[in-house]
Amino acid sequence: MSDLRQRLAISEDHLQQINRFLTDPDSEVINDLLRIVEKHGGPEEINRKADAARRLPSLMARLKESGSPYLADLEWLIEKRDASAFVSIEEFRKDVLGDAAATAPFDEAHAVTLEISALQYFPWLIAEAKQAIEQRELMPGRYIRVRNMMEQVADQGDILAVAAAMQIVGASYVETLDTKGTDGSNIHLGGPATITGYFGGVGQPNSHALKWVDEFLSYYTEYGVRQVLNINPGTVFLGYLMHKLGIDIEFKISVFMGNDNPYAALWTLLGAKLFAREDGTTSLIGFNWSNSVNNETIEKGATVRKALGFENVVRFEHHITETQKSIVIQPYDRTDELVELADHVANISAKHEGGKPEIDSQREHPSDILEYFLPKSEIEANGLMPAMERNYLDKHDALNVTATELTKHGLAFIAAKNLHK
Repeated sequence: MSDLRQRLAISEDHLQQINRFLTDPDSEVINDLLRIVEKHGGPEEINRKADAARRLPSLMARLKESGSPYLADLEWLIEKRDASAFVSIEEFRKDVLGDAAATAPFDEAHAVTLEISALQYFPWLIAEAKQAIEQRELMPGRYIRVRNMMEQVADQGDILAVAAAMQIVGASYVETLDTKGTDGSNIHLGGPATITGYFGGVGQPNSHALKWVDEFLSYYTEYGVRQVLNINPGTVFLGYLMHKLGIDIEFKISVFMGNDNPYAALWTLLGAKLFAREDGTTSLIGFNWSNSVNNETIEKGATVRKALGFENVVRFEHHITETQKSIVIQPYDRTDELVELADHVANISAKHEGGKPEIDSQREHPSDILEYFLPKSEIEANGLMPAMERNYLDKHDALNVTATELTKHGLAFIAAKNLHK
């Protein structure tokens, strides 16, 4: 086997060929990317604009200037944070374990990030915070958004309010750009009636990969949006290149990309390694496994990640619950498997996309992932907003069940760090 293994080594000549192509002034596919970067001012100016746009005082001032009703909610959130109104980690553990919590050891080196999806509307965050205070619950350490970007901008500053709230609570978040496979980019496909057409990939065909770059840089410089969802091999590659050029963007790979075995992880991480900066960082910040993976696949993927120096850089994001409708066979609940993983797989997040199946399934309006793509006007016209908010709070409840189970097994978690000391 040792003789065979040596055949796998990449030759210096092949690496030089790749470098010659990337640096060739006649490489049109690279030139197309560089033109967009230069249109936005170049890497240094792009980062400068993003840093300025992301500052909390700037976000709050823009909300005030526009007369957004969300400003008062953010001020309330700051007040509650500063008053230590949210349960502390120590208090949460005591609520779960009683007096034994004082001496119980917790494995902080393998702390699991508590993640929720999808935070579609800013008011849901405030409803979640009020419940968390009242019921001594944890707020997530990571939020995923799948709402139309242009709609957020037009909706009383929703995009600004969420960006500000994430800094206030101390959580990371991801946006989903409008240049995605459901945006009409493939003119031959159109919703559930042509669903099998999407089996070839949630696509960004032809020029849409470059449109994705342009859109990303627009929201990065205008609103400071740093992390977005990534669903296509082409835009994953472009994300690597933007970061290599010096632009401080990040992305997470979506579950829709279908990474469902250790070799898919190896291929993705090899690309990240090839285009990592000299300090070892990459724009790949999150790696969402397919729902079909078992613990063995995640464990083997973790060995690849560690070998390439990405254990503390690339978070493995794993669906623990899913919406009741339109994505997986129910009941789907991976809590027990997470507990088995969490003591030896570092930098993993527990993603809650649905409520606990026994709760969610009994709702008059169970959660449905297809509703992520409904415009707000249609939701309100059909009176669905209260039911969808309830679905979101069910996900919050499921997240707290996960935190409880981790605690019972001496495992640590990462919640909103500014709220839960």
